[in-house]
Parts: sequence; structure tokens; C-alpha cells
Amino acid sequence: MRSGSRFNATLRWTLALAVAGGLVAACSDRQPERSIAVPDAAPRSGGRLVAALRGEPSTLNPFTAVDRPSQLVVDRLMGDLLHINRSTQEVEPALASSWSVTDDGLNYRLTLRRDVLFSDGEPFDADDVIFSFQVYLDEELAYPGRDLLFVGGQPIAPRKIDSHTVEFQFAEPAAAGLRFFDSLAILPQHRLAEPYAQGRLAEVWGPATPPDEIAGLGPFRLHEYRSGERLVLERNPNYWKVDALGVRLPYLDELVLLFVASEDAQVIRFKAGETDVIERISPSNFAELKRGGDAAPYEVRDLGAGLTYVFLVFNQNRGTGEPPAGLRRRQAWFRQLAFRQAVSAAVDRGAVVRLAYRNRATPLWSHVSPGYQYWFNDQVPRPDRSLEAARQLLAGAGFSWQSDDLLLDPSGQPVEFSIITASSNRQRVQAATLVQEDLRQLGMKVSVVPLEHRAVVQRLLGSRDYDACLMELGGGDADPNPQINTLLSSGGLHLWRLGESEPATPWEAEIDRLMRRQISVMDRADRKRLFDRVQVIMADNAPLTFLVSPHVLVGAKRSLGNFEPAILPPNTLWNVDELYWREPPG
Repeated sequence: MRSGSRFNATLRWTLALAVAGGLVAACSDRQPERSIAVPDAAPRSGGRLVAALRGEPSTLNPFTAVDRPSQLVVDRLMGDLLHINRSTQEVEPALASSWSVTDDGLNYRLTLRRDVLFSDGEPFDADDVIFSFQVYLDEELAYPGRDLLFVGGQPIAPRKIDSHTVEFQFAEPAAAGLRFFDSLAILPQHRLAEPYAQGRLAEVWGPATPPDEIAGLGPFRLHEYRSGERLVLERNPNYWKVDALGVRLPYLDELVLLFVASEDAQVIRFKAGETDVIERISPSNFAELKRGGDAAPYEVRDLGAGLTYVFLVFNQNRGTGEPPAGLRRRQAWFRQLAFRQAVSAAVDRGAVVRLAYRNRATPLWSHVSPGYQYWFNDQVPRPDRSLEAARQLLAGAGFSWQSDDLLLDPSGQPVEFSIITASSNRQRVQAATLVQEDLRQLGMKVSVVPLEHRAVVQRLLGSRDYDACLMELGGGDADPNPQINTLLSSGGLHLWRLGESEPATPWEAEIDRLMRRQISVMDRADRKRLFDRVQVIMADNAPLTFLVSPHVLVGAKRSLGNFEPAILPPNTLWNVDELYWREPPG
């Protein structure tokens, strides 16, 4: 179960109606403009880049784009006010060239770039920003990401200061407030005001829409769509960004996106030279591509740990009714800290890395991987695997052994349970099998039950009919806030105890307090100390048995310039406006 940014980042970002008057005690948090790398003197302009999507986009409408293919295409067509650099993980200027934030963290003022045109030649200004937020916050339209635009229960209501300045006031301080503006497409009022007023905004801009009907502020514009085959984007001649030499981006003339349903098929086409970049590669396919060595016209890269984490979760849910007797007995084990700590001590994370992920994963002891860069707490204990330590923990909790291969609970019943996992993910099925063997060495009888992905989700979030589940979660942004939905005891993905109205334990209450506090702490170092503590609490109390963070594996042709893949999605096309061919691709 792998989540995108909108699925995981359910923190309710909120802005309140800006009151009359200006900002007070403004302090600049502006990041400097990033100079576009020009390593080979003047980059070669022109040419096309070919990539593959695992599915066909369902829409080109930013308002309704929720599936991954649609979002990737829309983000190339549209522009945002501020943008998270996927390589540095920091906020950069985009359509807003600068910003200021008051000392109390309540007021944000964004200065928009001047002389920016939409792809159809119409000018961009503050009215487009105001219109966009009006659309996204319209309760009747039910924009899928609307819940993300709330903090403290108050909706966004930006105030136009002048034609190129917009001010936002937050009902409560929002430490990561600038990141809110990333990937929120600014809509062309001159194109969409009429369908919006007529109540048909959600119906416009399907993939088959004539190209001249769509206008955006991104580096490309729609050129051609062939259902079941491909979508072609062409260079937007009005794109605002220029490189260090003053050359207007993008360098490429076209971006061609082929519809290739499976990873294996994508690898075959990449290896044959039919596509130029590839991402989301499995360890086995990465090994296959790597066999080409230096002689291959492409290179593959292991970017290290991503933002996702693979873990085992035990069903501790209390629910509204009485669970079956068998599950009730097993839940008595799962709710014991010693039992969960014993499982964690017995798991051979190194074996999971080597055997399930072919050394393309990083072992974990908390929910935050090194991929989070700044927010990763390297002081979280990382003890070696120890069956002896696991046995001592179990013995101290009243468990005993009838023989070396049979563990009994304090009532004399055998310790037996099952682990469900998605059958479609080979690495997770193998990881579950390795955990099964590790726990067998403690005398536990564990069965692995691979299920279709939707069945896993239904049992986990719906019926809650399971003992343990091995799964994967992760966010689309390297900031603590997207994890609130998992960490808060009331969160919709608080998997070990879903639907809690209040914390079940003192340590969960402490996490609630720390996570709510870090939202509004404006000093970054202070905020990190709070989140560091959260990581330690999670490791100490083991509500999840953290296993590994899979590495981000990508590839590209060697002649592709400015290729800077990142662990934040989209891994290879995040800076497509800067990519160019050093020489025509072979």
C-alpha cells in the first residue's frame, strides 16, 4: 500500500480570511533563485524526450487530477506559486518570485512575477490566484484535495493586495506553510471562469480536449493525444523560466509519454532504447539493467532510501464490537510492549535487505528514513538482531516454551498468527516469508497470506479482520506534517489502533502533543527537536515493526544533460524543463 502525497498528507492546512491592513514585523524567508546548471557551455536546445506511464491519464484538469498519470501530466502543463526542489527538498520561488512571513507565522505575502503569460498568450496576475483558490475551496465542487487547505478549521481566503501581490493569513501558525503552495496548479481565470459559473468545471479538459482549449503556466502544452498509445506535450514558448545564460526554458521541443501498463514492459522498452528515462524500478529489474555496464547507452542509479517504509503492523484495534475469541486472545499479545519489542529484536533486517530487496533497501528502526535528509534522527537506537534478547523479553512477559520450536503464551496457548500482504509485490511477499522464518526461531507459528491489494486494504481499514499485515507507506514530501495522519491517535492511518477518539497510551498522548506542537513552531531547529523525540518514541514503543526503506531506482540515457533524479516524486521528470540532449539520442 504505497501512498502519494495527497493520500498521506492529510494535515488540514488552513488559511483564514485576511484582515484589513498590512503585514507586521515581516521577516523574509525567501530562498535564492536557483541557477540552472549549464555544464557544457550552452545546452543544446531541441529534440524530444520519451518516457512511459503505467496508466493513461484520466484527465488534464487540475481540479480532478488525482491518479498518478494525470497528476504527472498536469504538473508539466501547469505552474505553482512556490515549488519544492525535489533534489534539495527545499522551497524555491516559482510563479511567486519572493515572499515574506511575519514573526508570528500567521501572515504570508507572496510577490508574483511580472510579465508572465499563459501558454495561450494571456497575462497572469493575482486575479488568477484568487480565482484558483476560490475554485479549490468551493464546498459544492468538492475538490479532492480540499481537506488539505485547512488549518484550525478555517478555509483559505487569500487577499489581493495589488495585481502582483497576494497575502494569506493563517488562523494558526503553520511552520511548513510555504510547502502548501507546491503543486497547487494556478488556473487560468480567462479560460475556466465560464465553466465554473455554469457548474461544469469538473467536466472540462479531458485527455481528448483540443490542444488550443487548454492554457497553463507550465513548461509544456498539449500537442497530441492518442488513446491507448501516447500523449505528446510540446514546448510552451511563453514559459517564464530562463537559464543562467538567459535562454528561455524548456530546452526540449517535445515530451512524449507512452502508455505502458507494466514495469517489465517498461524495462524492455527502455533497454531497447524506445524510452529515454525510467523510474519506479524493482530491484530485480534494476539488476537486469545494470548488467549492461558501461557499454550500455543508458545508466541506472540507486538514489538510496526513499520516503517510504515497509513495516509489520499488529492488529490492536478495539473497534465497536467484541472481536472473535481467537483474535481477542492474539490481541492480548499484540498489545504487550514486550511482545512487539521481541518481534523487532528477532527480525533480521539485513536479510530482508539482501534477499528481498537485493541490497536495494536501507534497514529501519523508525518510520523516518535517511531519505528525509534534514528530519532524519540518526540518534534513534539501531540494535543488532538478537534472538536471545527477544527470548528474554518474552520470558519476562510470562511466555514460555514447550520445546525449542513451540512458544506458549501465559495461559499455555501456542503463539500462532497470520501475516497478510499484497500478492502483487514480490519484495513484500518475500519479506513476509523472511519474517515468518525469523519468528519461527522464537517458537512462533506464523503463516503468510498473500492477498490481492484491494483485499489487503479492505481488511486493514474496513473489516479489520487480520492478525498482522506487512505493508508500505510513504509520503510525497520530506516534511513531518504529511505523517500526522499516521502518527496522531485520531488519524485516519493510525493503523495499529484505528478510529481512536483519544490516545490509548501515555506515549501516544505524547506523540499527539509533539506533532500538534511542531505544526506551529516557526524555528526549524526547535521543530526538529520535537520530531526527533517522536522518532525515538516510535522506536521505543514499536507500534509498528519497521523493516526497510526501499531505494529509489531510476535510469536515463547517458547523453541526457541536467539529469538530476530525486527521491521525491516525480523522480526523473521533476526538472524536465531543464533537461537537454548533449547529443541526439541514439
